[in-house]
Amino acid sequence: MEVKEKLNLETARISWLELERFFAQGIVLNVAESLDLLEAGCAFAKDDTGQVQRWLESGQLGKVTDQQALEWHKLNPELWSVVVRPWILVQDRS
Repeated sequence: MEVKEKLNLETARISWLELERFFAQGIVLNVAESLDLLEAGCAFAKDDTGQVQRWLESGQLGKVTDQQALEWHKLNPELWSVVVRPWILVQDRS
């Protein structure tokens, strides 16, 4: 099974409140709507540091900010997520 197929099967919706403890650990990354969540997950799984760095620099990928976390805490949205250890990649598609 290809990496993308495997990650697709592991992608799920999860509420922000369930993710807050991981946010506190600094391991939750926000994936912009303009970037495919599975594509980002695959880059992490394949250790494609060049691509990940480009997304970080462009702002399409980054740690969830304190301000975003506060907003999500109030709204408790369900986010799409995929785990690529040690990271949890999340995307708000609402």
